Amino acid sequence: MASGATILVVDDNAENRALAKATLEDDGYGVVLASDGEAGIAAFVRDRPVRALPGGGDVPVVFVTALRDVETFDRTVLAGGDDFLAKPFRPNELVARVQAALKLRRLATERSELYAQVKHQRDDLQRLQFQKEQLIAFLVHDLKNPVNAIALQSELVLRDREGTERSKRAAEKIREEGRSLLRMITTLLDIARADEGRLVPVPQPIDLDPLVTSVIAELEVRAQSLGVHLAAQLEAPALTADPELLRRVLENLTENAIRHAPEGSEVTIRSRAAQGGVELRVQDAGPGVPAAQRARVFERFVQHGSDKATRSNRGLGLAFCKLAVEAHGGRIWIEDGAPGAVFCLWLGSC
Repeated sequence: MASGATILVVDDNAENRALAKATLEDDGYGVVLASDGEAGIAAFVRDRPVRALPGGGDVPVVFVTALRDVETFDRTVLAGGDDFLAKPFRPNELVARVQAALKLRRLATERSELYAQVKHQRDDLQRLQFQKEQLIAFLVHDLKNPVNAIALQSELVLRDREGTERSKRAAEKIREEGRSLLRMITTLLDIARADEGRLVPVPQPIDLDPLVTSVIAELEVRAQSLGVHLAAQLEAPALTADPELLRRVLENLTENAIRHAPEGSEVTIRSRAAQGGVELRVQDAGPGVPAAQRARVFERFVQHGSDKATRSNRGLGLAFCKLAVEAHGGRIWIEDGAPGAVFCLWLGSC
């Protein structure tokens, strides 16, 4: 619990103010609300001046903003902010940041040199994180156009009646690798959207048969090149979800299964009714995933099994699957296929 500190919350959104007030009061803080900067200063001056005002240097300030970029972060640092939190935020994260700001300010009064060093290191790390996010967004957006152009050119070669069999095989390979790269790019974009709280499903009724058929058609050439057969067994024919997100979840899970399936084996997509919703299962006959590794498989940039040797996977597809399924209010997990692995996801009524 907090030690009786009073927190001034300044936000032009009434719902944000209410959320912050409830969160901080639940943790034992007193809360003063204001709808804009002028009202915030007026409210604070009644008790204690802030920053440039006499005594303001002792007041911890945490900036909470919807702008998640390096420029905004630098402006908050120049303004003397103690911390920076991007919206949307989790309630427990807000409390943790407030507690840290209070502790750092108390440290500043006791050991100003050490405080300045710790704050500088923290600011450098946070700024580096925003730079990394901006670089990823820049690269992803700029890569989509050339990848789409490559896919278009490969389609033109495949449709050319005068093309040789060798050129058509090469164009088909280029098309499949281009599609894989485009899935990776889109996955990066969606992971960035999820970090910013913008990965919001738009649920609608889905007929699973055409959706799963399109997934199999998308990956059929890749599967055939590895000697793997794709099949579907759909006991539950329909569900409610975001069709684009669900399609890409199934594509990532199926592509992952193909990568680990031995030659001559089968990858199967199944559906069944379960616990008031629908359970989808993608099963391969590969080496499986050890129980100790299953929780980590869905983390970003984590590779498992033969991926470590082939480097054919960058550990993003399964991370996206977890984010997309949880955005629907569902869950995703791994079971033992004996042999192989079964990647399972459950979706209720959205």
